[in-house]
Amino acid sequence: MPRVQLPVVTPKRRAWNKGRIIGQKRPLLPKQVWALRARLELAGNLRDLAIFNVAIDSKLRGCDLVRLSVTDLVKDDCVRERVSVIQGKTKRPVQFELTKNTRDTVSAWVRSPEMIGCPFMFPSRFHDRPHISTRQYGRLVRDWVISIGLEPSGYGTHSLRRTKAAEIYRKTGNLRAVQLLLGHTKVDSTVRYLGVELEDALSISEQIDI
Repeated sequence: MPRVQLPVVTPKRRAWNKGRIIGQKRPLLPKQVWALRARLELAGNLRDLAIFNVAIDSKLRGCDLVRLSVTDLVKDDCVRERVSVIQGKTKRPVQFELTKNTRDTVSAWVRSPEMIGCPFMFPSRFHDRPHISTRQYGRLVRDWVISIGLEPSGYGTHSLRRTKAAEIYRKTGNLRAVQLLLGHTKVDSTVRYLGVELEDALSISEQIDI
């Protein structure tokens, strides 16, 4: 009998997002911010508290947050109230404010023994890296949200970037202000980032009672 040549079957690669929840990560609610902040304070974890507070105030992408230098935030032994940095993605400057609570945390952190001689705000504990990586930062955020009982698949480093921006928009409705604070070049990007169209539609719907 002639041999039948079967077609070669190429095994399918597992999809990178199989079993994962993808899409935009949720911002933290104010009560969740304070719960997480309180846990870090009680644990005496000064480094993580500084990272968390700066992340919330700065609204920076993770890649820009981990690269912050001490001189970006501190001048003449005083923590700056307003900071300007160049974004790695857009190469454009973005400004942000540091609240008093964050300034106090940063001041205590840069004066700690762990920070002696460190040029970066958040140095890595691995000798071959000058500062923490975005992957390390992501693991920290995962541990933080788990510690207050949140589902980690719904949150990530962008949750911290979005948290204050989402709250500002909720209270003011000022898209232009949020665009400037996030460092977006186009307001359309801010609209998509905040999911404004959906939020507005739901708000309008909630006010109609039939």
